[in-house]
Amino acid sequence: MVPSDAFVFLGATGDLAFKEIFPALQRLIRDEGFGLPIIGVAKAGWGLDQFRARAKDSLEHHGGINPAAFEKLISLLRYVDGDYNDSGTFAQLRKELGPAQSPLHYLAIPPSLFETVAEGLARSGCLTTNARIVVEKPFGRDLGSARDLSRLLHQYLPEENIFRIDHYLGKEPVQNILYTRFANPIFEPIWNREYIRSIQITMAEDFGVEDRGKFYDGVGALLDVVQNHMFQLVANLTIDPPTGQEYDAVRDRKGELLRAIRPLTPDAIVRGQYEGYRSVPGVAPSSATETFVAVRLDIDSWRWAGVPIYIRAGKMLPVTSTEAFVEFKRPPRETFGELVPATSAHLRIRVGPDLVIGLGIRLKTPGERMAGRDVELNLHRLAGNDMPPYERLLGDAIKGNGELFSRQDIVEAQWRIVQPILGDVAPAYSYQPGTWGPEEANQLIGSYGPWIELEAPDEKE
Repeated sequence: MVPSDAFVFLGATGDLAFKEIFPALQRLIRDEGFGLPIIGVAKAGWGLDQFRARAKDSLEHHGGINPAAFEKLISLLRYVDGDYNDSGTFAQLRKELGPAQSPLHYLAIPPSLFETVAEGLARSGCLTTNARIVVEKPFGRDLGSARDLSRLLHQYLPEENIFRIDHYLGKEPVQNILYTRFANPIFEPIWNREYIRSIQITMAEDFGVEDRGKFYDGVGALLDVVQNHMFQLVANLTIDPPTGQEYDAVRDRKGELLRAIRPLTPDAIVRGQYEGYRSVPGVAPSSATETFVAVRLDIDSWRWAGVPIYIRAGKMLPVTSTEAFVEFKRPPRETFGELVPATSAHLRIRVGPDLVIGLGIRLKTPGERMAGRDVELNLHRLAGNDMPPYERLLGDAIKGNGELFSRQDIVEAQWRIVQPILGDVAPAYSYQPGTWGPEEANQLIGSYGPWIELEAPDEKE
């Protein structure tokens, strides 16, 4: 694809730009020689000097200033101040783009503004043949609205020019799941229902909703992290090997896998709400929004038939960590007559905040008896040197590489899974902050339990 020749971000004075986009742009300049015009668009009553000051403030708070890269960043910045409902705003943007014919438009704005902005870009000539649009999740609120969003964007651009960004896909440890699976020949022969008993995925946070009360109360844990981030982890853990070298090879496999997951039913979900949530500013006093959710997924495929996949995600849990735990089946007979825990043979993959790959095995204890103990061999790597997700994803979007972005059929497949359980289809059980959620989650996992209790990242490694 033709690389982009200008970078436009609408919503340039917002929180996302402050925390993620400015730092990513400076890193792209430093690491990859990025040199495109950068045009910010917002309604703030600002001029270029204030916009440059915002960039400096952003970098001072998020990653620090690299003098050479920052100087170049400042020289590339341009700014358009105006209302998105005013056609003059987009006319000024087209003027700032100058000869650019392949601009990348990053919509760092609420989804409610997508239609207005897309129409303004198109009418002003900013959506040229080679233009691209980047949109942030959420990609709709349900299956119907996701399809509506797709129809809206497809009025102006083909699917290959639409980049749906989920920053989770840009995380180094998340990509490492695919690499570990397919680059190591010991895993693929046993990566199926014959050898794997179950899979657990936990995304735990030891903090609450903090200042996101109003936003979070309209979303909840299921839509905030499970329907997108956790389903992407499931896909990376369970897809068949991609074929060919095309960018869409992995996404084709993900689409197949997600379409094979049965839609969830109310008996396959447990919702919870931590005590004190309703007192958070912005949260409705009678809110039934879940801050914890656990679900059981089943994949209708030969590879995974009969292997349950359990996901739980929640706030105010004991630690902050995200891990996948693949439990292997024990042999049909224990050779040495021991009572061996079912979880003694496992692969543990932590994807945040750092990377850990742990292989659970049994070793003989010293002495005459043929008896052993469980140990875990693990590789631990701190995430300090990893490329931040937004640097990787923005760089790929500029190049036209869509592999790490959500495709429309994948988005629809994810919504199809959760569509039957949207809303308050199950009660939100109360749980104490600092615990692993409501007791009902243990009933959900049943004989495939217990849930693996994650340890704080600095406690074990």
